Amino acid sequence: MGGKVSSRLSCVCGLFGAAVLGIALLFLATTGTADRAVAASASAATGAVHVGVASCAGSTCHGRSEPTGKVVRQDEILHWQNASSKTGAHSRAYAALASARGQAIAAKIGVGPATSAGECLGCHADPAFNGKGPRWQVSDGVGCEGCHGGAGGDNGWLTTHYAVGQTHGANVSRGLYPLDQPRARAEKCLDCHLGSDRPGQFVSHRIMAAGHPRVAFEVDLFSALQQHHDEDADYVQRKRRTNNVQLWAVGQATAVGRATNLFANPRLGTDGIFPEIYFFDCHSCHRQIVDGPNGRANWVANPGRPIPSGMPPFNDENMIMLSAAAKVAAPSMAAKFDADSRAFHAALAKDRPAAVAAARRLSATAGSLADTLSRSAFGREQTFAIIDTIAGNAISPRFTDYEGSAQAVMAVDTLLNALVRQGHVSEDRARGARGAIDRAYKAVGNSNAYRPAEFRAALGQAAASIRALK
Repeated sequence: MGGKVSSRLSCVCGLFGAAVLGIALLFLATTGTADRAVAASASAATGAVHVGVASCAGSTCHGRSEPTGKVVRQDEILHWQNASSKTGAHSRAYAALASARGQAIAAKIGVGPATSAGECLGCHADPAFNGKGPRWQVSDGVGCEGCHGGAGGDNGWLTTHYAVGQTHGANVSRGLYPLDQPRARAEKCLDCHLGSDRPGQFVSHRIMAAGHPRVAFEVDLFSALQQHHDEDADYVQRKRRTNNVQLWAVGQATAVGRATNLFANPRLGTDGIFPEIYFFDCHSCHRQIVDGPNGRANWVANPGRPIPSGMPPFNDENMIMLSAAAKVAAPSMAAKFDADSRAFHAALAKDRPAAVAAARRLSATAGSLADTLSRSAFGREQTFAIIDTIAGNAISPRFTDYEGSAQAVMAVDTLLNALVRQGHVSEDRARGARGAIDRAYKAVGNSNAYRPAEFRAALGQAAASIRALK
C-alpha cells in the first residue's frame, strides 16, 4: 500500500498546490435528477432521518481508539476526524467555511457567513435533505450519513446493520447507501465533487471567481485517500473486492453523464445571457498571457473539439478518459461515443437548443457505456491496453489543455496500482515505473506552466515504463 499511497499523494499535491488535502477534497460540487435514479433504485430508503456522527461513535460501534473489531475495524471515527490525515478531510469540511478563505468567498458572493450559507452547507456539511435527528450537528462537516445515507427512522438501518445474521443487501434495503457498487459510489461522490441540482451543491463560475478552488475529481483515487476500512476476507464475502479499473472507468462515464445533464439543466446551464462558464476548461483561457509586441496566441487546436478559436471549450477531461476506456472495453460503442462527443462540442458554437440536444444525446451514450463497463471484468490485458490507449496516437493529441492532462496522469497511476492490487504486477517491479509516472505528474504540477508537447512526451514515457512490465 505504501507505493500506492505515496504516488497518489504526489498526484494530489501536484494537481491542487498548497491547498492540497485540507481543501481539495472539501471544496468540490454534485448530481442531476436523472443520474440519481441509479442510486435511488439501489437504496429505496435514502430519505431516512440523519441521526448524526455521535450515534455511530460508541466504543462497541465505530468509536474505538484501535482497530480491534472482529468484523470491521471499529476505529473509523478516529480516521474520519484525524486533523492531520487525508482521511480526515470530510470532517474538516465545515471548519473550512470559517477559515479566512471561506469567509472571503462568502463575502464576495454576498451570502452572509459561510458557516450558515445554504450555498456552502450543501457540500461542507451533511445536507440531510430529508430530516435531522437531535444528535445531528452541522459542525460535524461531512459525517457518516453524508456518504452512507440516513440511518434513522422507523425502518432505518442504524439498529439493524450490526445484528447477527444481518446481510449487506438487507441493510441497503433499509437505506444504507450501496457504496460498494461502482456507479452508485460515483453518483454519491459526484454530488459534492462535480455538481448537483440540489440546494448548495453546485459551484458556479461566480463562486470560483470569488476564490473557490477548481473542481476536480477521480473516484478511485479519491476513494483511496478517504478509505476507512480494510478489504479483508470478511469484506469481500459481504460485498466484493473492489475492481479499481472498473471503478475508475465507471467513474469517468458517470462524470460525463453528470456534467452534460447539469449543462442541459435550464436553471444551471446559463448565467444571465452567458453560458455557465463552470462547465468549460479553465486553463484553456486562464493561461499566462503576454501583451504587446511579444504577445502570442496560446490557444491550441484540439482534434476532439471542432470549435472556433477564442471559444472556451467544455471541460472534456472525463470524455477523453472514457473514450480510451471504451476503445478497449466497449469497442462497439466507442465510435458512437466519440461522434457524440464531437457533435456536442460543435453544437456549442451554434446555439443553446442545439447544445442542449447534443448534451442529452451524449449523456445517454455515456449512461449506456456506464452500464456496459459495469459488466466488464477489466483483467490484466484490458488494463495494459487502456494505459497504451491513453498515451497512444488516438488519444494523446487531445491533451492540449491542463485539465485533461491532469486526469490522464491520475488514470495511469490508478491503472498501475490496480495491476499491483490484482496481482498482475509485483510492487517491486511497479516501483521501477513510478519514476516515470512522477515525471508525468511533474509535467502537470504547475497549471500556469503547462506545455502540451512536454506533457505528452512524459506521459508516453510513463506508459512505456508500464508496458515493459508485461
